[in-house]
Amino acid sequence: MTLDRFYPIFDHSDWLRRMLPLGVKLVQLRMKDLPEESVRTQIALSRDLCREHGAVLVINDHWQAAIDLGCDWVHLGQEDLDDADLSAIRKAGLKLGVSTHDDDELERVLAMEPDYVALGPVYPTILKKMKWHQQGLPRVTEWKARVGQTPLVGIGGMSVERAAGVLEAGADIVSVVTDITLNAEPESRVRQWIEATR
Repeated sequence: MTLDRFYPIFDHSDWLRRMLPLGVKLVQLRMKDLPEESVRTQIALSRDLCREHGAVLVINDHWQAAIDLGCDWVHLGQEDLDDADLSAIRKAGLKLGVSTHDDDELERVLAMEPDYVALGPVYPTILKKMKWHQQGLPRVTEWKARVGQTPLVGIGGMSVERAAGVLEAGADIVSVVTDITLNAEPESRVRQWIEATR
């Protein structure tokens, strides 16, 4: 199955309710600091919305809830990998996406045979404090050569205007957060993204 090239990340099912009807086909639900009950409610709502709209839902971090609630994909950051039960994730038939930022992390992740590898931040990002500065487009090209057939996701500081360059550099998918969620008109921004990536 080929994943869509536009990959927005949202922190609540309300965003999915707004954006899926516009044609979003790949989306990540990333929730921080929510009680477990709320997490499970959000995952279940998002799962149903994505099924209704024929979209792929990726659950960030909450792999056990993703298994319990019959989801298809989970995304793990490097810290999450230390605590996650990868064999349980695989046994449940979930596909796995993983974040990478440097050579050691990439080597570690490729040994897990992930279903996609994310590289970030490609550009400076306002979303989280990171010890890595921007990776730049040459790094995207280098990573793609190393991951081969595995889809490569570019993330960090993404905008519609930067999308084409990141895809040309070798990324298969461009992932975005604040360019949509902080936009004054998020719906029209999503339409621009869809136009720019398809």
